[in-house]
Amino acid sequence: MSPARGDAPSHLAMGPGGEFDLIRTMMARWGTLAVGLGDDAAQLPGDPRTRVVSVDAAVDGVHFRRGWLTPQEIGGRAAAAALSDLAAMGASVEAVLLALIVPPSWDADVPALADGFGEVVQAAGGRIVGGNLSRGETLSITTTVIGTVARAITREGARPGDLLCVTGTLGGPGAALAAWTAGAVSSDWARARFARPVPRIAEGQALAAAGAHAMLDLSDGLVSDARHLAAASGVSVVMHPEQLPVGQGITPETALGSGEEYELLVAMPPAAVDALRPHWDAQQQTPLTIIGEVQAASVEHPAGTVRVIPRNSQSAVRVEFATGHDHFSPS
Repeated sequence: MSPARGDAPSHLAMGPGGEFDLIRTMMARWGTLAVGLGDDAAQLPGDPRTRVVSVDAAVDGVHFRRGWLTPQEIGGRAAAAALSDLAAMGASVEAVLLALIVPPSWDADVPALADGFGEVVQAAGGRIVGGNLSRGETLSITTTVIGTVARAITREGARPGDLLCVTGTLGGPGAALAAWTAGAVSSDWARARFARPVPRIAEGQALAAAGAHAMLDLSDGLVSDARHLAAASGVSVVMHPEQLPVGQGITPETALGSGEEYELLVAMPPAAVDALRPHWDAQQQTPLTIIGEVQAASVEHPAGTVRVIPRNSQSAVRVEFATGHDHFSPS
C-alpha cells in the first residue's frame, strides 16, 4: 500500500497474477474508500518524518509446511517477511504487532515460535507493542509493522536510464521449494535462505539516502516484482541473466522465478550507484549487483514489460523463466 493522505492519491498500477486480480476486485468494490493502494507499505503523514505501516500473513500450508521448518524458524520468517516491507520503503523500524491463530496441536511450539519472532524484531531495532491471540484450525501469523522515514521510496519513481540493482544472492528459496516438493533434500544454503531470510532494513535506508528512485522487496519473484515496479513507474525494464547474483548450483531461470527472497530491487541513476559503491562496499556485508536497466515504455514494450536478454546476444532473444510466486495461482 502507498500514501494515505488527504489529497487521495491514485492507486499504483500492478502487474498480472491471481493475487493482484483479487486486490483489483476489492479496490473496485471499495471505490473512494481506499486510497493509494499498490505499494509495499502505506504512508501516514507525520512531522517531520513519515510513518509507514504494513501487514503480512504467514499461513501453515500456504507459506510454509510444518515439516520443512522448526517453530523458531517459522516465527522468525513471519517477522522478516513483514519487516521487509519497511525495508523496501527505506524506513527504520518503530513497532511490531503480532496476531496469532493457534490450533491446539501447536500449543507446545508457541514459545519457540515467539523466540524466533522476537529475535528478528530485536535485530531489526523494533519493539513488540501488542497483538491478538485466538484459536483456529490452521496456524496463522499476522504481523503488523510500523516504521518511519524521511523520504519514502515507492515503486513508482523508476525513470528511463536508471540502473536496476538487487541486493543479496538469489535463487535459494526457489531451489529449496523445488527440492522439497519433489521429495528431495535441499542444500543447506538454499534451505537457510528460505528458512531464515533477513529483512534488509539498513540496506534500504542506505539506498534511499543515496538517491534511489524506486524500490520494492522480492516476495513474488524477481520477474514478477520487476513487472510491478515497471507497471507502477510506467516504464519497461531489461534484465541480463548472466549478471544475476545466483547462489552455487542455481540457474538464472531459478533465480528469475524464485519467490520469497526478501531482497531489495532498486532503480537508481548511474551517478548515484557510482557514488554509493565505495561506501556500500565498506559498510554493507550484503552484495549490491547491477542486473539491468530501466527503459522508456513504447508501443512494442509497454509499461510493465520485463525482458530478459543476455547482454552479449546479437538479437533480443528472450530467456524462458518461471513466472514467480503467486499464492492464488491454480494448483
